[in-house]
Amino acid sequence: MTDFLSKYGYAPDQEAMNRALEMIATGLEGMASEQVYKECFSMMDLTTLKTDDTPASVTKLVNKVNSFKESYPEWPLPASLCVYPNFASVVRDARKCDVNITVVSACFPSSQSFLEVKLRECELAVEQGADEVDIVLALNAFLAGDYETAAEEIRQVRKCIDAVAARQGRQVHLKVILETGLLRTSENIANASFLAMEAGADFIKTSTGKVDVNATPASAYVMCECIARYHETTGKKIGFKPAGGISSAADALCYYSIVSTLLGKEWLNKDLFRFGVSRVANSLLSAVEQKTVSFF
Repeated sequence: MTDFLSKYGYAPDQEAMNRALEMIATGLEGMASEQVYKECFSMMDLTTLKTDDTPASVTKLVNKVNSFKESYPEWPLPASLCVYPNFASVVRDARKCDVNITVVSACFPSSQSFLEVKLRECELAVEQGADEVDIVLALNAFLAGDYETAAEEIRQVRKCIDAVAARQGRQVHLKVILETGLLRTSENIANASFLAMEAGADFIKTSTGKVDVNATPASAYVMCECIARYHETTGKKIGFKPAGGISSAADALCYYSIVSTLLGKEWLNKDLFRFGVSRVANSLLSAVEQKTVSFF
C-alpha cells in the first residue's frame, strides 16, 4: 500500500486547520460582493439527481438555462448541467447555450458493481454527449487498504473515456468523488486525494450528496492542501469540486474563500473550481438582486 503522505511530505495539522478555518469564517462578510457571487455562479455544476427525474423534467431544467440570459443578461451561465448518464443525450439535444454536460457515472453513488459495468456506463455517457464524467472512488477497495485496485479502476475509466472522446475529436474531463464523509479522517481524505490525482483525475470532488455527511469546510481544506502539494511536486493543476449540502450563497462563499486562501486566484475559474449544486443558484441570484429569486 502506497504511503502517499510520506511520498508527498504531507501531514494534516488539525490545530492549524481549525485556526485557518476560523479566520476564513470571520472574513466571509468582507469577501461578499456581486463580483464574487457571479464568479461562484459561473463555476456551478447545476445538478438534478433525483430518483424521479424524467426526460421531460431534465429538458425543463435545460430550457431554464437556455433562457437564463434573457432574464439576467448581466450574469454568466453556469459551467455545466449535471445529470444521470442516461440523460446525457437529453441535455445534448435540448442545449442551446454554452454549458457543458456533466454526468455522474460508474454506478453512482455507491460504486458497487463490476468494473466492466462501470466502464460501459461511462463509455455510453460519453458517446451520448457527456463532456465531464464524475465517478466515485471505489471505497470497497480503498477502505480495505487495497489502494492499487482503487487506483486501477480510476485509470481504467480514464482510458475508457479518453478513447471515446478521441474518436469524437474532443476531450472529456474526469472528476473523482472521494465521499469524504465516509473516509472520516483527514489522513484517509489526504491519501484518497493523492491516489485519485495520481490515477488520472482532472478534479477531486468531496461527496455524492447521497450520504449523511457530505461537503464540509474541513474536508475541503485537506483536499485543497493536497492539491497544492501535488502541484508543487508535479507541476500539474488539479481542480476541486465541493458538492453535497451546499445550499446557500454563504456556503458557496466559504468554499470560494478556502480555494482562494490555499490555491490562489489561479484556481478561481471553472477550469479548476466547481460547485456541485441543486439549490444554491437561486440563493446567489437573490444575494445580488436583493430579492427572493426562484428561477431554477
